[in-house]
Amino acid sequence: MNISARERVRRGKRGREQVSRGALAELHPKQRGFDPMDVLKASTKDRVPQLLPVKYARMKASPFAFFRGAVSIMAADLGRLVNSGLQVQLCGDAHLQNLGSFATPDGKLVFDLNDFDETIRGPWEWDVKRMATSMILAGQECGHDRPGCKDAAAAFVESYCRSIAAFSELPILGVARYQIHREKRIQPIQAALRQSERARPLDLLKRFTERDSRGGRRFRDSRPRFWRIRGAKAGEILGSLEAYRKNLAPERRHLFDLFHAVDVGFKVVGTGSVGLRDYVVLFEGNSPDDPMFLQIKQEVASAYANVLPGPHPHQAQQHQGRRAADGQRAIQPISDLLLGWTTIGRHHYVVRQLNDHKGSVDLQKLRGRGLSSLALVAGELLARGHARSGDACAIRGYCGSGARMAKMLRDFASAYADQTEADYGAFIAAIKSGRIRVNQ
Repeated sequence: MNISARERVRRGKRGREQVSRGALAELHPKQRGFDPMDVLKASTKDRVPQLLPVKYARMKASPFAFFRGAVSIMAADLGRLVNSGLQVQLCGDAHLQNLGSFATPDGKLVFDLNDFDETIRGPWEWDVKRMATSMILAGQECGHDRPGCKDAAAAFVESYCRSIAAFSELPILGVARYQIHREKRIQPIQAALRQSERARPLDLLKRFTERDSRGGRRFRDSRPRFWRIRGAKAGEILGSLEAYRKNLAPERRHLFDLFHAVDVGFKVVGTGSVGLRDYVVLFEGNSPDDPMFLQIKQEVASAYANVLPGPHPHQAQQHQGRRAADGQRAIQPISDLLLGWTTIGRHHYVVRQLNDHKGSVDLQKLRGRGLSSLALVAGELLARGHARSGDACAIRGYCGSGARMAKMLRDFASAYADQTEADYGAFIAAIKSGRIRVNQ
């Protein structure tokens, strides 16, 4: 039976009787019941062991770097706390440096969420809590004081609530197509868009490849960050593309068929993903000056899979590459033209273009007004993804005007930033004791 938008708003509001908005601010650190270092180490299952010291070395740089690499710890905390019960497709790793710019299928540059390794269905506030906490940790890293960072976190939550309310009043298909355009005036986003303009396949060709003895292109050995894959392993990777090809829509399969594979490499990826198998395939189209790079990135179960409220027996059996691809499509109105998935051996992979016109947020651009300005856009982007994949009317009813929710989640974010700094201290102690090994 269809339920009116007005009744869905009322249902969301009644949800406060089960879990108050104030309860969402509670962290209860003494009820934790787990060692964060045990959780961190358990999350590295199925990763390349030799690369884990690289991951830990990157996490050692700062509390925010640690936060980026330790989504499993926050997932464990969120899973033990009360939740609103209103589910959406989570980004799963919502933080400031997982916002960025990229090219749409028609070639336009947009700014949006750009990492979906942890995507899964879960309570909407989990994404909001993680993004708000990142506002405080990233803001402190680039020179803001704690009060200023808390103000940015509150502005982010207010923007989220205001946007959810606006989306709840739009036609459903209007929300599905909604594009955010005003962000180009904001300095951190301008910088990311300029980076996107420079990140073209021909530039990647110069960066990653060299001429072989016959004048063709092959990947350059740039260890420890990138190296060439040859022999049987390269054949296995290329062989997996047939299954990927079958998962593409017919018109996209045709475009893929116009390219031919040239070489295979291995790339060490960002802080949260270090240790996952990440292959890059160079393709050539109409000429050597028509390159395409496909990234074949290993996906493991979401950090939230075992902490979701209620039974979720299918999570362990699903294809993790498909989970990431389907989650991205649920959240974003426009996704990579060649997004798909495949399997290599016993591991699952998501397949997408590598860095085709992609740009990221530079923390140094968050100085001054950059942090608060980006907070407003982050709130709108996250709300748009949740409105596409959840019930904006119910979330609006639960959140209310947004003022109280902003205060509650600002306070949670500040408390969780403190918890992260304490966990970072434990992480540094574990390195000094030899419990965790890093590359020097």
